[in-house]
Amino acid sequence: MKINTSTGQIILRISIAIPMTMAILFLSSCFMFPPAEPEDESLFFETNSSGQGIALEIEFRKGRAHYFPLMAIWIEDTTGNFIQTLYVAESIATGVFGHGDASSGKWMPGEIRRPAALPYWGHRRGIRADDGLYLPDPQNPVADSYTGATPVGSFVLASRTNRMLDESFNVYFEINQSWDWNNFWTNNKYPEDMEYFSSAQPALVYKVLVDPSLAGENFVMQPVGRSHHSGATGDLFDDLHTMTTALEIARSIVVRVTEIP
Repeated sequence: MKINTSTGQIILRISIAIPMTMAILFLSSCFMFPPAEPEDESLFFETNSSGQGIALEIEFRKGRAHYFPLMAIWIEDTTGNFIQTLYVAESIATGVFGHGDASSGKWMPGEIRRPAALPYWGHRRGIRADDGLYLPDPQNPVADSYTGATPVGSFVLASRTNRMLDESFNVYFEINQSWDWNNFWTNNKYPEDMEYFSSAQPALVYKVLVDPSLAGENFVMQPVGRSHHSGATGDLFDDLHTMTTALEIARSIVVRVTEIP
């Protein structure tokens, strides 16, 4: 077949130009619109289902530094009076840790005292054990209805207040992750303090004021301080500039009122 030279050149140019243009557009779209990271699935669990008060939902989205932290969630009135616990990690609630006893040559559940784990919750709760620590123990644990295994990732907790609350109240969330050293909270900062050694960066405390009349509203929790580094006191320190990865354990924590009796 005889083809005109000039026409053939035009056809050739068009056949090359089209795929080149498509490739450029495809590459541009990859840089302009990077693929979104898949959202991790959330565990749903429930505490205090028999409560007679307000139904709450606490949605926790894990951050990039999340690695099996211990947590406690509770409520107080606006004058600072402790009302109740909504959730606390089972190991703290019972005083028994899954890897608490190695006397047999392998790790078995055993009693351990960890005053640096969640000290702000412990002191605000205000129940002192026989050993002087503001911690539950196997003889006086937190009731099963307020506790459970530590979630390993993001979660949604459904819970209820024990009684109806007509006024606004504060929701607190304390979180602590062992061995998360940084340049300030180093492993030789308090070499004689073994309670600090098991905690590293102190527990971080979040807070939000919730208006029970605003059902469905998102109340976003914000970090308001850190607990004592070894749990020796129930003080809350608002200086957070030394905290690094501890601030990245949670990506977001949101509280919602889901039902008012």
